[in-house]
Amino acid sequence: MLVAGQGGEGFLFDPGDEAERVLALVRGAGVTVRGILLTHAHFDHIGAVQPVREALGVPVSLHTADLPLYRLGAASAARWNLPFIQPEAPDHEITQGQVFTAGDLALTARELPGHAPGHVVFVGDGFVVAGDTLFQGGIGRTDLPGGNHPQLLAGIARELLSLPDETVVYPGHGPATTVGAERRTNPFLR
Repeated sequence: MLVAGQGGEGFLFDPGDEAERVLALVRGAGVTVRGILLTHAHFDHIGAVQPVREALGVPVSLHTADLPLYRLGAASAARWNLPFIQPEAPDHEITQGQVFTAGDLALTARELPGHAPGHVVFVGDGFVVAGDTLFQGGIGRTDLPGGNHPQLLAGIARELLSLPDETVVYPGHGPATTVGAERRTNPFLR
């Protein structure tokens, strides 16, 4: 996912695979990418990190609690016989409340573990990049190593449901939704 401000500067989130397709998206959008921000380090969210970071010459940021998952990316992908380029270590760590800026775009990181130990979401003006925490009609899996169902639900309540109803939610998979729609209809949040 690519998010940019009015001036065309922005961030790339979770480049999971198909580096050439991701780079074509960036070129087509005309966005100057200032960094790669990772919501978490499951292999399907980091598979294109290394070729994309090299092509764009940008730093990668990840919460330190997800470093063990990050380092196991190639081993995790191998279990599914999927091609994978193990990325080099992240350049920066992400912490609660940290603000990332690119031109007039400002995003605030909020820790929301439960799907992964170091999962974070990024809150912007009227939207949130939610990774694998909240989906249209669903929530992130908690049956994977490092998952914690009560922790995920508490984090969604604290960090996402506290946002205004009209806040657009961009999940790591599937269509966008809003906080209000999920508050009203998501069966996992009742």
